[in-house]
Amino acid sequence: MPTSPDADTQGPRIDARTVRLWCAAAVQALGAHRDEIDRLNVFPVPDGDTGTNMLLTLRAMTDALRRERPSALASAAAVMARGALLGARGNSGVILSQFVRGMAEVLGSLADGEPLTDAPALLAAGIRRGAERARDSVGDPAEGTILTVADRAADAAEQAAVHVARTVAGVAAVTTAAAAAAAEAVRHTPDQLDVLRRAGVVDAGGRGLSIILDALAVVTSGTPAGGRRWAHRDPDLEPEPLSPIASAQYEVVYLLELSPSAAEHLTAQLQRIGDSVVVASADGPEVAAVHKVHVHTADVGAAIEAGLTAGRPSAIEVTYLEAFVEDEANVTVGVVAIAPGNALRDVFAAEGAQVVDSGGNRRPSTAEVLAAIERTRAKKVVILPNEGDCAAVADAAAAEARSAGIEVAVVPTKSVVQGVAALAVRDEDRYFGDDAMAMAEAAAATRYAEVTVAARDALTMVGPCRAGDVIGLVGSDVVTIGESILEVTIALLDLMLATGGEMVTLVVGPRAPDGLAEDLEADLARRHPEIELVTLPGGHPDRPVILGVE
Repeated sequence: MPTSPDADTQGPRIDARTVRLWCAAAVQALGAHRDEIDRLNVFPVPDGDTGTNMLLTLRAMTDALRRERPSALASAAAVMARGALLGARGNSGVILSQFVRGMAEVLGSLADGEPLTDAPALLAAGIRRGAERARDSVGDPAEGTILTVADRAADAAEQAAVHVARTVAGVAAVTTAAAAAAAEAVRHTPDQLDVLRRAGVVDAGGRGLSIILDALAVVTSGTPAGGRRWAHRDPDLEPEPLSPIASAQYEVVYLLELSPSAAEHLTAQLQRIGDSVVVASADGPEVAAVHKVHVHTADVGAAIEAGLTAGRPSAIEVTYLEAFVEDEANVTVGVVAIAPGNALRDVFAAEGAQVVDSGGNRRPSTAEVLAAIERTRAKKVVILPNEGDCAAVADAAAAEARSAGIEVAVVPTKSVVQGVAALAVRDEDRYFGDDAMAMAEAAAATRYAEVTVAARDALTMVGPCRAGDVIGLVGSDVVTIGESILEVTIALLDLMLATGGEMVTLVVGPRAPDGLAEDLEADLARRHPEIELVTLPGGHPDRPVILGVE
């Protein structure tokens, strides 16, 4: 870790480079454990993505530091915090961004040039503030989660800071203690949450934070608690790009001086994360020439990272590939709808909503939701998260938009069918607050359920299920298990209609069997002739059936 010449009297310097080192090391470490963390999902549904969401959040933070290259600690801390917030994906990413925000508040508390006299105490205070911010971001905090892991790391860091001198070794003692306590807390998460104990796993978010604190220990000459040991890399070198997670949504263009071999390498990197790749020079086959780089991709950060690996990109342009809505003077209230798995994307767009694509199991970032808010060109905007794991990102984007003077209401839709119900009662002539309330009431009146295929063995509230079983879920609870999608859909509908209902919305995904809608319509006509059935195509790729009952 960098130290000042008078470290014996003033203690070690914790500077912008230290922050970059930590971020780069955390990306490397979490990238190595991404799949492991994703597999820690306690539910049998095929969308365990905690590791992916945390990693993408970290990469956004690292992207911001590399783009802006702040030279002072306070500036680096601010860039780190904002990068994490805008890149946050899923609930786990938002919680992580708040942990980073808390650390940044403390690390950035010193004015530029102000001497640092007690680095161990500063780091311990940062970890404590991070734990507090993370806990404050969760409406109903539970023990045995990432929040508990953060608390235990903060406890250990503070205890270590009290007993160490103001030296490099003192900083190492604090980060070593935090990493060790985090790892121990992760091991005990199944003792605190029954759902973890039944699934035989530890908490995924807590495991991710433990790895991130291991990285902090390594770059401060401490000892990581466990996991993958990796060699130090120069913080200016980039980690390998992630494999593509979603279809192309953005056009990224920049200029970059490249040798022929570097141009070939960059082309290969970009082809891994997008399409329509062009890396071309107008100057002929010189040893080094300015190239124009072009790619369509869902991961803007990775496209720019690839260029940074080869040199210093200039004239960077990022264009959203969906055409902007015309700037009409009468657009006063906008709607942003997240389409998890791209489910019902066309339906939301047809209703005038700006749609945030969420292809496959990918979760959108805060920045993507913010961009959609801006595309509405409205001063009042309603956001429909349409999935529980998108709610925190929607809230974070709303908070950012409010700071820019936009009035934003987040309607708590937990399923696309609730989003459709909310849009159906929208009335721009109503007072904005009343309209948002009416949309929320319509969403709440719509019960929802899903049919999917179990991705792993699990013990559910209705008994064990095996990978490949068809399961019916209400919320995150498995309520029925069967052998066929039609069988489980009918059983699920029977459970839902037992408490009443007048209309059923059937959202059919690409994995649904041919004729499912017709078979279900015939069954309803025979046994529930009073029920109206509305069928909508364009469902979720991993949810053959999504049901709504009103």
